Amino acid sequence: MPPLASLLFYRDPEPRSAAMNMAIDEALLDQTTVPSLRCYQWRRRALSFGYFGRYAGLAEHEKEREIVRRWTGGGIVLHGNDLTYSVVIPSATVECIASSRIIYEQIHDAIRRSIPDETSVALATEDAPKVSEACFANFVRADVLVHGRKIAGAAQRRTRVGLLHQGSIQYEALPAAFLDAFASALCCDWRPAVFRPKLLERAQRLAEIKYGTAAWLRRR
Repeated sequence: MPPLASLLFYRDPEPRSAAMNMAIDEALLDQTTVPSLRCYQWRRRALSFGYFGRYAGLAEHEKEREIVRRWTGGGIVLHGNDLTYSVVIPSATVECIASSRIIYEQIHDAIRRSIPDETSVALATEDAPKVSEACFANFVRADVLVHGRKIAGAAQRRTRVGLLHQGSIQYEALPAAFLDAFASALCCDWRPAVFRPKLLERAQRLAEIKYGTAAWLRRR
């Protein structure tokens, strides 16, 4: 049974800067009152790394990629050919009562069920030994695997207003109908949505004062 009773689905049609993509996710967390799914694209190839990650050593990528520090945790993710998404669950909803681990597993199980060849797709049952700061070099419990290779990982942040789950799917064989299937696996009664001007204004401000600044990027 899908884990969410209601869902707004934002198919962001505009490829955006790395800073703006992070800012929209935070603005959505701050302003939405309904669980929301957002799928988005990158204006340029990008590299995102977790809130607790260290910037040292990443500067060498700046010539070919935009680099941004996420508000969520996790490792280094290369963006450009992946399917990037976020799920926001407001604190006022009953679904937010569940633990972060359960929500992580529910979202990844929705991904698993949205890929037709489920026989080769599974959720990791335990954490693998960490071998790299690269997110897709390591899997943790409930990450999505195909023939043992990690194809979907994510990171989360929980605040007083809700939970933000930011994920990346790196699987070249995703079917054309995957997005609709993913939304349906999360909620039987999802609705398409578009961003309100107020949300985009807030996101633009966050991109300018936070995600697009050297102070945020190099804080650790």
